[in-house]
Amino acid sequence: MPQAPLPLPADPTVLHPMPEQPRVVLLKPLVTSPLIEVGEFSYYDDPDDPTAFETRNVLYHYGPEKLVIGKFCALGEGVRFLMNGANHRMDGPSTFPFPIMGGSWTEHFDLITGLPGRGDTVVGNDVWFGYRSTVMPGVRIGHGAVIASGSVVVDDVPDYGIVGGNPARLLRHRYSEADIARLLDIAWWDWPLDHLTTHLRTVMSGSVDELAAAAPVRAGMDLPRENP
Repeated sequence: MPQAPLPLPADPTVLHPMPEQPRVVLLKPLVTSPLIEVGEFSYYDDPDDPTAFETRNVLYHYGPEKLVIGKFCALGEGVRFLMNGANHRMDGPSTFPFPIMGGSWTEHFDLITGLPGRGDTVVGNDVWFGYRSTVMPGVRIGHGAVIASGSVVVDDVPDYGIVGGNPARLLRHRYSEADIARLLDIAWWDWPLDHLTTHLRTVMSGSVDELAAAAPVRAGMDLPRENP
C-alpha cells in the first residue's frame, strides 16, 4: 500500500503566505533593491500597503550602506529603518542642506556628500520588531532579539536581548549567557526545511535542551552557519 506523501513545508518564495491576509508579505520575494538583503520567511505586516516596504519603511536609502535582515524575522506595522542618507552636517552653524534646494546653491553640493556614516544596518535571525519601532543607521541587532513597540533603536542590541524605549535600552535577556551560546551554536534557522518542519513544536515551545536534542547535527548532519 503506497504511503501518503509527507506534508510540504511552507514556501519561502510566495509573496503572500496567508492569501486571506494580504496585509502580510514575505520580504525576500518582494525587495528589488541591491542595497537590501532579506533572509527566507522574514515578513512585514501592514494593513495599508505592505508591498511598499522598500519606499515607506526603508528611508533615506541612497547607499552605499546596506540593510541586511536575517531569516524568520517578524516586522510589525510601521517598523522603520533610517539609513545614513538622513545624515546632516553638524560641524557648522547650520545643519540645513542648502544645496538640495537647487539654483546656484547646487555649486556647494560637496558640502553634503561624503558625510560620515555608521555602516550597514544588520539584523540577525529570528528578531521580532514591535509596532512602529524605529532603527537608526548602522545599528546591529543580534539573533533572537525583541524590539518593543515604539522603540527607537540607536545602539547595537545583543543576541536574545529585549530592548524598549526612546532611546531603546536593554530591559533583559531572554536566556542565560550559557543558553544563548547554545542557541547560537544550534542556529535552528539554518536547519533544512524538512527537519525544521518535523521539529516545529520544539522550536516554538521547547526548552533549550529539547532544541539541542532535535538539532540535525545529532543525526550526523554538520550544517553550515549563515549568520549575517
